[in-house]
Amino acid sequence: MSTPFYVSPQQAMADRAEYARKGIARGRSVVVLQYNDGVVFVAENPSRALHKVSEIYDRIAFAAVGKYNEFENLRIGGVRYADLRGYTYDRDDVTARGLANVYAQTLGTIFSSAGEKPYEVELIVAEVGAAPEDDQIYRLPHDGSIVDEHGSVAVGGNADQISSYLDQRHRDGMTLAEALKLAVESLARDTNGSERTLTAEQLEVAVLDRKRPQQRKFKRLLGRQLSRLLEEGSGSRSGSAGSSEGAGSAEDGED
Repeated sequence: MSTPFYVSPQQAMADRAEYARKGIARGRSVVVLQYNDGVVFVAENPSRALHKVSEIYDRIAFAAVGKYNEFENLRIGGVRYADLRGYTYDRDDVTARGLANVYAQTLGTIFSSAGEKPYEVELIVAEVGAAPEDDQIYRLPHDGSIVDEHGSVAVGGNADQISSYLDQRHRDGMTLAEALKLAVESLARDTNGSERTLTAEQLEVAVLDRKRPQQRKFKRLLGRQLSRLLEEGSGSRSGSAGSSEGAGSAEDGED
């Protein structure tokens, strides 16, 4: 009788983590930054059908990298959770913290299950508050842990290099145009340090804008509005008008 093949639990979990990390690193990065009027999401994503950034509820948005079908299932589950909780209790009871906890339980259960492969996804859940100090940003890696982020965060691709670049340059009180310019600069840096040029057509950009009069604070920045903000960010300090001009003509909600 042959001896059964044995793998220690520690080695099995390390192998699953490595598998998930490699899958996530193959995707293009997503960057999330706070600015003076809210939170901006910027992803390198030329597709107009498959979104990496989406609305979840009134003041909450979701960004993800990795396998599209896996994080899309999580997004749909998050929308259902938010709708049910808001309908059953109160809309104010739907929070990014509560949603992050639900995602953490789901990802953690899948990661520790020997019967299925771990999800190759990394998530960001953000909520815009009444003031910058009330904003919440949570990063959820493949294993279901929760990391409370402040200021800026990057996931997917060469996230470590991008995060280091953002940490050195992000500051409180940036305008939307300034934050967008910084996000695009960070995404355009290759692993070898060289820079690429990213156009509006290659980007997916959305904001949670606390100044919006509507209950729903999420909107996508598209077309001429996005191009104008990119041009303003490339100018001297003309981006100071970006946050106020950005409140007008973008699409609302999901495409």
